Amino acid sequence: MPQPVDVPIRDDTIRLGQFLKLANLLDSGAEAKALIADGLVQVDGEVELRRGRQLHGGEVVSVPGGAARVVTGG
Repeated sequence: MPQPVDVPIRDDTIRLGQFLKLANLLDSGAEAKALIADGLVQVDGEVELRRGRQLHGGEVVSVPGGAARVVTGG
Protein backbone atom coordinates (compact mmCIF):
# COMPACT_ATOMS: atom_id res chain seq x y z
CA MET A 1 0.00 0.00 0.00
CA PRO A 2 1.32 3.50 -0.82
CA GLN A 3 2.31 5.77 2.06
CA PRO A 4 -0.77 7.89 2.89
CA VAL A 5 -0.70 11.65 2.43
CA ASP A 6 -2.27 13.73 5.22
CA VAL A 7 -5.30 15.68 3.96
CA PRO A 8 -6.86 18.23 6.34
CA ILE A 9 -10.64 18.71 6.41
CA ARG A 10 -12.57 21.68 7.78
CA ASP A 11 -15.12 19.82 9.88
CA ASP A 12 -14.96 16.77 12.16
CA THR A 13 -16.26 14.44 9.45
CA ILE A 14 -16.43 14.23 5.66
CA ARG A 15 -18.23 11.88 3.27
CA LEU A 16 -16.09 9.32 1.48
CA GLY A 17 -17.01 10.56 -2.01
CA GLN A 18 -16.10 14.15 -1.08
CA PHE A 19 -12.83 13.10 0.52
CA LEU A 20 -11.70 11.14 -2.53
CA LYS A 21 -11.97 14.33 -4.62
CA LEU A 22 -10.50 16.60 -1.93
CA ALA A 23 -7.46 14.32 -1.58
CA ASN A 24 -7.00 14.27 -5.37
CA LEU A 25 -7.25 10.48 -5.34
CA LEU A 26 -9.91 10.74 -8.08
CA ASP A 27 -10.98 13.40 -10.56
CA SER A 28 -14.77 13.28 -10.28
CA GLY A 29 -17.76 12.13 -8.30
CA ALA A 30 -18.66 9.74 -11.13
CA GLU A 31 -15.23 8.14 -10.90
CA ALA A 32 -15.60 7.86 -7.11
CA LYS A 33 -19.01 6.21 -7.49
CA ALA A 34 -17.64 3.66 -9.98
CA LEU A 35 -14.54 2.76 -7.92
CA ILE A 36 -16.60 2.41 -4.73
CA ALA A 37 -19.19 0.24 -6.51
CA ASP A 38 -16.39 -1.97 -7.88
CA GLY A 39 -15.00 -2.52 -4.36
CA LEU A 40 -11.72 -0.75 -5.10
CA VAL A 41 -11.87 1.76 -2.25
CA GLN A 42 -10.70 0.81 1.23
CA VAL A 43 -11.03 2.61 4.55
CA ASP A 44 -8.48 1.42 7.13
CA GLY A 45 -7.87 -1.70 5.06
CA GLU A 46 -11.55 -2.68 4.75
CA VAL A 47 -13.47 -2.47 1.46
CA GLU A 48 -16.09 0.30 1.67
CA LEU A 49 -19.12 0.26 -0.62
CA ARG A 50 -20.93 3.34 0.75
CA ARG A 51 -20.05 6.63 -0.95
CA GLY A 52 -21.78 8.52 1.88
CA ARG A 53 -19.76 6.88 4.66
CA GLN A 54 -18.69 9.46 7.23
CA LEU A 55 -14.93 9.58 7.69
CA HIS A 56 -13.27 10.78 10.89
CA GLY A 57 -9.76 11.97 11.75
CA GLY A 58 -7.04 9.35 11.46
CA GLU A 59 -8.84 7.09 8.99
CA VAL A 60 -6.85 6.10 5.90
CA VAL A 61 -8.57 5.87 2.51
CA SER A 62 -6.83 3.94 -0.24
CA VAL A 63 -7.49 3.42 -3.93
CA PRO A 64 -5.32 1.68 -6.51
CA GLY A 65 -2.23 3.87 -6.76
CA GLY A 66 -2.82 6.19 -3.81
CA ALA A 67 -3.79 6.67 -0.17
CA ALA A 68 -4.74 9.60 2.06
CA ARG A 69 -5.30 10.07 5.80
CA VAL A 70 -8.13 12.24 7.13
CA VAL A 71 -6.78 15.02 9.37
CA THR A 72 -9.26 17.07 11.40
CA GLY A 73 -8.72 20.45 13.01
CA GLY A 74 -6.99 21.92 9.97
